[in-house]
Amino acid sequence: MLTDLILGTAGHIDHGKTSLIGALTGTNTDRLPEEKKRGITIELGYAHLELPPYRMGVVDVPGHEKFVRQMLAGATGMDVVMLVIAGDDSIKQQTTEHLDILRMLDLPAGVIALTKCDLCELDWLELVEDEIRQLVSDTFLRDAPIVRTSSKSGEGIEELKSALIKAAEKVAATDRATLAQAPFRMAIDRSFSIAGHGTVVTGSVNSGQVSVGDQIVIQPGNSEVRVRGIQNHDSTSESVSRGQRAAINLAGVHHTEIGRGHELGSPGHLVPSKLMTVELSMLGSTHRKLKDRTRVRFHVGTAELFANVRLLDSDRLEPGQTAFAQLYLNETVVAVWNQPFVIRMESPVETIGGGRVLTANANPIKKTSAVDLEMLRNLTGQSDTQRASAGLYFSTTLDWSSENLSRDAGISEHESVCETLRDDGTLIEVSVSQTRQVTIHKQRFEDLGRRVLNTLKRLHADQPLRFQHPRNVVEHEFDYLGQPELLALVIDHLKKEKQVIANVASIGLVGYGPKLSKGQKALMGQLVDTLKGAGYEPPKVADLIKSAAKNKDSVEELLEMAKENGDLVLVTDGFYMHVDQMDHIKSCLSKALQESPTGMTMSELRQELNTSRKYAIPILEFLDETGFTARDGDLRKLAQ
Repeated sequence: MLTDLILGTAGHIDHGKTSLIGALTGTNTDRLPEEKKRGITIELGYAHLELPPYRMGVVDVPGHEKFVRQMLAGATGMDVVMLVIAGDDSIKQQTTEHLDILRMLDLPAGVIALTKCDLCELDWLELVEDEIRQLVSDTFLRDAPIVRTSSKSGEGIEELKSALIKAAEKVAATDRATLAQAPFRMAIDRSFSIAGHGTVVTGSVNSGQVSVGDQIVIQPGNSEVRVRGIQNHDSTSESVSRGQRAAINLAGVHHTEIGRGHELGSPGHLVPSKLMTVELSMLGSTHRKLKDRTRVRFHVGTAELFANVRLLDSDRLEPGQTAFAQLYLNETVVAVWNQPFVIRMESPVETIGGGRVLTANANPIKKTSAVDLEMLRNLTGQSDTQRASAGLYFSTTLDWSSENLSRDAGISEHESVCETLRDDGTLIEVSVSQTRQVTIHKQRFEDLGRRVLNTLKRLHADQPLRFQHPRNVVEHEFDYLGQPELLALVIDHLKKEKQVIANVASIGLVGYGPKLSKGQKALMGQLVDTLKGAGYEPPKVADLIKSAAKNKDSVEELLEMAKENGDLVLVTDGFYMHVDQMDHIKSCLSKALQESPTGMTMSELRQELNTSRKYAIPILEFLDETGFTARDGDLRKLAQ
């Protein structure tokens, strides 16, 4: 069985890349009339090369400086690269820039093809080879063989094939094979229509497998499409997998709606984003310094877009330096953990660096903490458990699934890793309903708890006479989360830890509020208990004062404090009710009014409450004032 890999070319214009591919495969990859007329490659070209036990999809890239964006699109998914340098011309501008780009893509292996050797003297070729060795000395090609070739005479073609097989062996020894087990993903580099078939897209399969009949998703856009047909190397196939070139016939989309920058993926695998957290490196060869908030051209997959760089642990990056950063993108794009990218200056356009995506769909990191930096370092490490922990830490959703770890941390055996995180307490799972479960990193949960406590401390400092504060005021402070269920879970946890006192209406810190004497605290508890036990006919304030054995002068103040704490409701002057009793009243009347949509009279409502007019009238007027009921003449209805 053959192992599929993607072989890409790189090098300066007119150095013989296309001719060399023709000599290797018998295919002319220049397909456009303008390319054939001008003798230069403008768009990506493709061919097929079998070198058992390997089968290579060959991507021919343009060498002209005006077409670097096409070269970057073609570099997506490369496993092996063939750097092409003309023996009679030696190293040129695009040789160097293409090598810089390949360096950023972190390829495991490649070969160097020295072309047009039939036009050169041996002494000259030796000088050129010395220059090449110096150029690649600090790159992944430092030990790559330099093979002298001539596309015209056939010199060195068999030796080049042998060198490509050895390079492929190095790739096969890396962990790239694990990508075959990951969800399907293919960056689109071309989209067109064929009469009678409809939309066809081409690309290099980055991971996983897709078969005819499968439902897949186009991102960005979240458009569901069906695979109608597949071709691999001009042959009809039932499926394609990681490492193969593919032409996929899609049902459900017009070819003008998709193109470079779009990707096909398994449902749920790819998430569009306009903010990414990355590890960013500047090329040592550049003369540029990258300042915080610089606007750059960002190349990832087959997409090219603009991004503003927000450096997280430095103010600027010097040539050769590396730092963590966030990229604020002007358009949505998709990526996965550890995906390489390249950045180029906006103007003048030149390649200055690149790096790896750490979090493809990120939240803003406004002030980088020590924990943030530790988690970012963990995302660059070899430990599956640490990467999984960091992936969960930077997750942007509560609807998190262990399957996300394939995209967020490059982990295929996600269930066993999650079990480890559950066992050590890192992964917290809480059921919020019979059908929904929230998953969050322990550090995030604890951080949010600290923010709630700090918010309450500030509120207590601003209003020192209150034991508790309206819960909706506290919740409003955390609207930015967009996750009220999570906030409720955190508050409930703090309540169980006896750090806060909370109910549906109010919340406060334990031990904060007015300093009451022991007797006053006891009296407040008695007053609340008395009103709770009095049902719908509580004693008036004057009666509560009379019944107090001590601290009579404090009764009114204590009742007001209990109201502020959310334990009591002031129905009208001198008339308090316990909040639980008022909730019972609302529940009772809500049911009755729903069964009488035309409304009910005061007398009918009083009978529902089984109380006298003395209590029913102020209670119903309170419900009118607070918007629970609406009065229409002699009838009351539930307020809309």
